[in-house]
Amino acid sequence: MSNWTLKEPKYGDIIRVEINKDYHHYGIYVSDDEVIQYGLLEDAFKEASKVCVLSSNIDIFRNKKFVEVREYTLKEKLTKNKPDKVVKLARSRLGERNYNLYDNNCLHFVNECVFNRHVSEETNKK
Repeated sequence: MSNWTLKEPKYGDIIRVEINKDYHHYGIYVSDDEVIQYGLLEDAFKEASKVCVLSSNIDIFRNKKFVEVREYTLKEKLTKNKPDKVVKLARSRLGERNYNLYDNNCLHFVNECVFNRHVSEETNKK
């Protein structure tokens, strides 16, 4: 399970906000003016064809909620992409419209950008 903390995010970090006690919305932090994400917080349970990878500012991303920043293990730090590559990968997907709540969601998106892995921790919760 990942560790999360309330702190100032840095360029290329994975950030999240709580949707409800079981789900979060994830994005890639570029700056306070740019967070790249698969849909907006309120899009998580909408019709998939209406959800796309987009950029917004931090206030729109957080939607009046607290932003948590992903803390990486030593192994993850050694294997994750560098921040410039993370942001480049995220930006390369702007406009993509292949959202699926279970198989291609915002957590899959950030994990692909940071770790080159199409996985979703939340869909594996018991």
